[in-house]
Amino acid sequence: MRTLASAIFHVIFIVSMVVGCKTDKTADTTENSEGAQWWKEEIIYQLYPRSFQDSDGDGVGDLKGIISRLDYLQSLGITAVWLNPIYSSPNDDNGYDVSDYRNIMKDFGTMDDFDQLLKGLHDRNIKLIMDLVVNHSSDEHEWFKQSRSSRENPYRNYYHWWNAERGKPPYRYSLFDVNHDAWMYDSLTNAYYLHYFSRKQPDLNWENPKLREEVYDIMKFWAEKGIDGFRLDAFQFAAKDTSYPAFPEGYEKNFTKYYAMQGNLHGYLKEMNEKVFSKYKVLSVAEGAGNSFEDAHQLVDADRKELHMAYAFEGVDIAKPEGYSLLVFKEVFSRWDSAFAEKGWLSIFLGNHDQARMVSRFGNDDPAYRSASTSMLNTFIMTMRGTPYIYNGDELGMTNAGFTSIHEFRDVQTLNEYKRLQLTKGDLAAYLKKIQASSRDNGRTPFQWDNSKNAGFTTGTPWIKVNENHVDINVALQEKDPNSCLNYFKKLVQLRKDHIASLVYGKYTLLDKNNPDIYAYTRESDREKLLIVLNFSKETKSLNPGFGLQKAQILLSNLSTNPVITNETIQLAPYQAVIYKL
Repeated sequence: MRTLASAIFHVIFIVSMVVGCKTDKTADTTENSEGAQWWKEEIIYQLYPRSFQDSDGDGVGDLKGIISRLDYLQSLGITAVWLNPIYSSPNDDNGYDVSDYRNIMKDFGTMDDFDQLLKGLHDRNIKLIMDLVVNHSSDEHEWFKQSRSSRENPYRNYYHWWNAERGKPPYRYSLFDVNHDAWMYDSLTNAYYLHYFSRKQPDLNWENPKLREEVYDIMKFWAEKGIDGFRLDAFQFAAKDTSYPAFPEGYEKNFTKYYAMQGNLHGYLKEMNEKVFSKYKVLSVAEGAGNSFEDAHQLVDADRKELHMAYAFEGVDIAKPEGYSLLVFKEVFSRWDSAFAEKGWLSIFLGNHDQARMVSRFGNDDPAYRSASTSMLNTFIMTMRGTPYIYNGDELGMTNAGFTSIHEFRDVQTLNEYKRLQLTKGDLAAYLKKIQASSRDNGRTPFQWDNSKNAGFTTGTPWIKVNENHVDINVALQEKDPNSCLNYFKKLVQLRKDHIASLVYGKYTLLDKNNPDIYAYTRESDREKLLIVLNFSKETKSLNPGFGLQKAQILLSNLSTNPVITNETIQLAPYQAVIYKL
């Protein structure tokens, strides 16, 4: 069986090299029952285009700006870019309200710019993953304009409508609405439309086969252009029970239980796979993984022919403004790994555009510890089983924004909740304190290229304020410093590529699970065994892994001073991360 498995792997390897995949010839399919796949080996960099690089001085990042920074992306060693939405949009929710899925938002440039970007990435062996927003559209999309024009319009059923003569529709919670009411009355046809997010983001009716065919055609349009994957935004909410049953009072405290994985969602994904994914070499991942491991497996197990990987939020949701427990952190990530050890595949991430900054949430953004804790957290992401996602700026240790006034925020969710509290006489001071730590805008401030005005992001006035600490945290400084978290990140990326068998497909084993400060685990293939030791504390801490370390070789450490090993006990400095080969 080993001989057969090895032969199968070498065939996969040869094929993957022909199509341009970067597969390590030492990878071993026996470590995962569903085998080696190119998309499991990707190292994905999430790029927020509005805040990455402005090329024309209007204060908004754009495609030409990204093109001008392609060499930087290549220098990171990443193999794919996930690009947040760049489609035409009135920009109520920073592009997640699409008005034309086949065109580019004017703020970002033109389709020619996109074509140049795609070519530039591919020339550097970097794939492009598009963010597909099809749980909802913009209310300025032509479909919705037609839909609201008449109850008899052919596009009426592209959205969810409730005619007012039926009375008020059963309450549905909206995440972004000022009143948290997901039904918006529209006088033109005397009816309510459904919007789980903002009023300008009406939900699409996936129960309508014509709507589904429209979406598949859009996906084919981009796939034909040569993109390499789709991230399906909020797709776990796409299917609805259109009988609109009443939900229990207070259900909004756990709304995903009632919104996620409803109706015929799996049927729609199977259909999408048949119509699109099976016909193109594209990665597929949906935002959210349902309410259980069973939900997640039904999304991603290969024999079901739906999606490639789960993007679950339980891990990233652990961090709270008041702090978090490393014991809980270890338990959650270990539990998810165990559930997917044999079937299915996971995404590994600690930050994205919907979160505050990784180091401010999970590490320590005090200048004394920021670089070390950033590198420690990135070590975790890059050494776990699953496809790693790195959010732009987290390779530098970019921190929360430090905003002190509501007028500095731009996020529709943040601003509408503030308006709601104003209307209801809520505690605005407490809310401001909360969003200083948790608002999505913390992760959306302009990328910090250098210490000049506006951090090298724009020559104009940036759409959102630049973090004042850009004078100390920026690419220009860190590229010159061999011990910077940026240069450490590049080494991490290369290490993952050099140890695909163990770090991508290898067995994960948690060590010393009750240690409240140190996260230690092994990653093991048939050929090698690696030990990863992470100190999540600002104090010096010790660990005895429970086995001999006489022959342990340090492959990578995030600090210039290596840990001291005495009597098989490793002593780690604050936020130290070390990868040993045993």
